[in-house]
Amino acid sequence: MFTGIVSELGRVVGSDSRGELLIVRIAAPDTTSGLAAGDSVAVNGCCLTAVEVGAGVFRTELTPETLRRTAFGERLAAGARVNLERPLRADGRFDGHIVQGHVDGVCRVRRVDHLGDSAELSLELPGELSRYLVEKGSVAVDGVSLTVASLGDDGFAVALIPYTLEHTTLGGAAPGDLVNVEVDVVAKYVERLMGTRR
Repeated sequence: MFTGIVSELGRVVGSDSRGELLIVRIAAPDTTSGLAAGDSVAVNGCCLTAVEVGAGVFRTELTPETLRRTAFGERLAAGARVNLERPLRADGRFDGHIVQGHVDGVCRVRRVDHLGDSAELSLELPGELSRYLVEKGSVAVDGVSLTVASLGDDGFAVALIPYTLEHTTLGGAAPGDLVNVEVDVVAKYVERLMGTRR
C-alpha cells in the first residue's frame, strides 16, 4: 500500500522491448537505497516490481495489461521524469490517503491555471469514474495524493501547492497530457457493499 506522497523524482535512463514486455530502467538514488529485487515501487502511481537493482538504478517490467491501463505509453522514453514512492511501512507515518497503486483510469489534462505560486489542474474524467469522486475527497493523479477542489459532470480540478509543483511531475503538466488516476478505494468498497445489500 502507498499513500500518494512522492518521495523522489526518478529519471528514465532507458527502455527496451523484450517480447511483449517493456523493460524500463529508472535512475533513483534515494529510492534504490535499501531496495531489493522483488520489492514494489509506485511509478507515476502504478505499483511495479523492481526486478533488478543496481547502483542508483532499478529495472522494472511492464506487461501489455499495464500499458493498456495506464498513461505510460511514450512517457517512459529516456530522460522522462517519474514520480516514485516506496510502500508504506506498517510502523510508518500515514500521510496522504490509501493508494493501492492500481490505476483506475487515464485522464487528459484540460487546463493548467497558474495562480501566483500555486496552480489549478483541470482534468477530463471518464464517466465510469465520476461516481467515485466527491468535492474535497481524495484522488491520486500520477501517484500524487490530492484533494478534489471542484467536480463537474465530465471533469474535476485539483489545486497544486508550490511544493507539489516543484517536487512532482505535475509541475510540468500541460494541456493534452495523459495522467494515471486512482480513485479512493473506500468509495469502491462502499459501492460494492451497498449493491450487495440491495
